[in-house]
Amino acid sequence: MIELVCASANPDKVAEMAEVLEGHAVLLPRPAGMGEVAEDADSLEGNAILKARAVCDFAGAAALADDTGLEVDALGGAPGVYSARYAGPGASYADNLARLLDEMRDVEPSQRTARFRTMAAVCFPDGTSVVAEGTVEGAITTEPRGTGGFGYDPVFAPAEAGGLTFSEMGPAAKNAMSHRARALRALLEMLRS
Repeated sequence: MIELVCASANPDKVAEMAEVLEGHAVLLPRPAGMGEVAEDADSLEGNAILKARAVCDFAGAAALADDTGLEVDALGGAPGVYSARYAGPGASYADNLARLLDEMRDVEPSQRTARFRTMAAVCFPDGTSVVAEGTVEGAITTEPRGTGGFGYDPVFAPAEAGGLTFSEMGPAAKNAMSHRARALRALLEMLRS
């Protein structure tokens, strides 16, 4: 099994990645003492590569990073690459949800389509990298539902989930269809070949 140093410091994201990769790759923790990586690329792919390359260079080992965006059609694709800081720098999950729901308050149910898109990247010490994408289509609910998951999970209902939000599913059900899981599985396939 390949060993990958995880670039993420987000414990929710790390737990999800570890569950998806279990039995296929060993996920090592982000190196202690490593500072934050500026996510200043203008794309999800760019941010994923920035983070993976920084951790790879710091650790001297293959590193895995992802960047995820929620793309809401009624908002012209926002929050997109700014999803984690949609309500401003240092915004909490609740702050971002509140801003999204406020901006969507007058949007009709049929116009609430959205997708989660994840770009996952592995960078290697020799300078090479591999990038894969995972997407799941769905809709934004009018209010948060469920207690599981994190981020925008309480308001995102995947099209294939029968109306449930990611927060209303258990971790196994979410990881069977999530954008992050799809990106990581695609990445594993690329690494195997």
